[in-house]
Amino acid sequence: MKYYFFLLAIFITSHIHSQNITTKFEQSGGKQSPTYYEIIDWWKKLDQQSDKVKMLTMGPSDAGFPLHVIMVSNDGDYNFQSIHKKNKKIIFINNGIHPGEPDGIDASMLMVRDIVINKYKIPNDVVLAIIPVYNIGGCLNRSPNYRIDQNGPEEKGFRGNSENLDLNRDFIKSDSKEARSFAEIFHLLDPVVFIDNHVSDGADYQHVMTLLVSQHNKLGGVMGEFMNKEFEPALYSLMKEKGYDLIPYVNAFGDTPETGWPEYWDSPRYSSGYATLWHCFAFVPETHMLKPYDQRVRATYTLMQCFIDFTEKNGSKMKDLINQTIQKEKTQTEFPLSWELDKSQFATITYKGYTAGKKPSEVSGLPRLYYDRSKPFEKQVPFYNYYNVTSSIQKPKAYIIPQGWWNVTDLLKQNKVQMFPLKKDTVIEVQVYHIDTYKSAPRQYEKHHINSDVKISVALEKISFRKGDYYIPMNQEANRFLIETLEPQGEDSYFAWNFFDAILGQKEGFSGYSFEDIAAEYLKKDTELKTKLEEKRATDTSFAKNAYAQLNFVFQNSPYFEPIAMCYPVFRVPE
Repeated sequence: MKYYFFLLAIFITSHIHSQNITTKFEQSGGKQSPTYYEIIDWWKKLDQQSDKVKMLTMGPSDAGFPLHVIMVSNDGDYNFQSIHKKNKKIIFINNGIHPGEPDGIDASMLMVRDIVINKYKIPNDVVLAIIPVYNIGGCLNRSPNYRIDQNGPEEKGFRGNSENLDLNRDFIKSDSKEARSFAEIFHLLDPVVFIDNHVSDGADYQHVMTLLVSQHNKLGGVMGEFMNKEFEPALYSLMKEKGYDLIPYVNAFGDTPETGWPEYWDSPRYSSGYATLWHCFAFVPETHMLKPYDQRVRATYTLMQCFIDFTEKNGSKMKDLINQTIQKEKTQTEFPLSWELDKSQFATITYKGYTAGKKPSEVSGLPRLYYDRSKPFEKQVPFYNYYNVTSSIQKPKAYIIPQGWWNVTDLLKQNKVQMFPLKKDTVIEVQVYHIDTYKSAPRQYEKHHINSDVKISVALEKISFRKGDYYIPMNQEANRFLIETLEPQGEDSYFAWNFFDAILGQKEGFSGYSFEDIAAEYLKKDTELKTKLEEKRATDTSFAKNAYAQLNFVFQNSPYFEPIAMCYPVFRVPE
């Protein structure tokens, strides 16, 4: 009899727990999303109730609160090293990078709650790692007026973080504490799959869920082939089985999508582009903003299940492909650096849209675009998802970065790059880049004025390096990340993001009246420079009339001109 009552007590306790594990989303009938404090409190309680869930406190954010990672595992093992030793597959889910798009926040709560009450079971060899809210500052800044075009929830968070940064542009430059903490988390997890949940803006159409993936040409090799031929198509089939017509992220802004659209180019500044550099299958689900909130959350939940289902069946193969790619890139001699869309190749997809038209605007009186939902259609459209390499770079044996550029070397350390301080002062023959021309954006973009269209010249020089300068060998897992960030022509290189702008400004100068005599004496010795000066005077009228310009010409072509001006301070040790 005592045993009977014991079992009954367990059943009642379990039942009470199950009934109590509800979410604000459910309590509101799918109309509300919880506040930051409610989210964290809910996860803490779930951690206390279930051995399958562990809430870990990780690094800081700009908001003053730490990031958390929710680990979900059937065996209750939340030690990163142990998980990898058991060869388990980690699926890393990021939520709330844009807190006005909270679908993933609520979908993750629903899914893990269902795992806890055994309504949904994850495979034993799959571990979920979930950031419940990434942009904490934006989540704290709530209003019913944000994302006014979006159909729910009733209140939404703000896109910018506590520094008003868009965190989905911060994965390379790492201006935020969130990005720096994320890098630490990402490398600890070393995930097989990365998912960054979003909500899409843009055209109106019938599809609830769209999907942006690691661009398969850029992912490259066996991983890119697997993504294009197996992983992505399987997600479409799995979602179809569950009642959803998945479609690629509709990258058609300002135009209706009926003629097709190009695949979104996720450069390394974005979460999926960053993950690609680290040999990870990365995805950005984008629910459609005009669909009711409860539909969007359910679709996000379902897609995450599809990722889990696919990883259960293919996880071992996926890890093998990742390991193959890592080993290949350790010895690879050439890496792509820039790309362009190939308009001659495309996939054909089924697009379910609404007929678009024009009518007079009640605001301006001018023609405006609208979609007529009484006129749905289904159409086969081209999806341009092929990109060609337009430039490549030969890998050096190593890079050397002087220790004074600590803001760059700190970011490399943050990303677990292997680098070694020189043990003594030494002279090394290296390839030196000189920045010949570049364009700097006239308007700021995420705290920066991006440098682009970089043209360089290369010279082989013997440079004196000091003890403590960093030697970075190019035989490591970070090779691709290093190429993308340290080659100045890269679209998201550290040079592009202004980390090296100090070299673009001349520090030493001259006083005109004083330098006149020095310049005259120098021209007597350097007859070649004197000839160049005379030739320039003869061909350039304005130059011939400008005394200071002529003095400066002599100065810049003499030994008195500082050698580090426009000299890129990342040096390449040739193979």
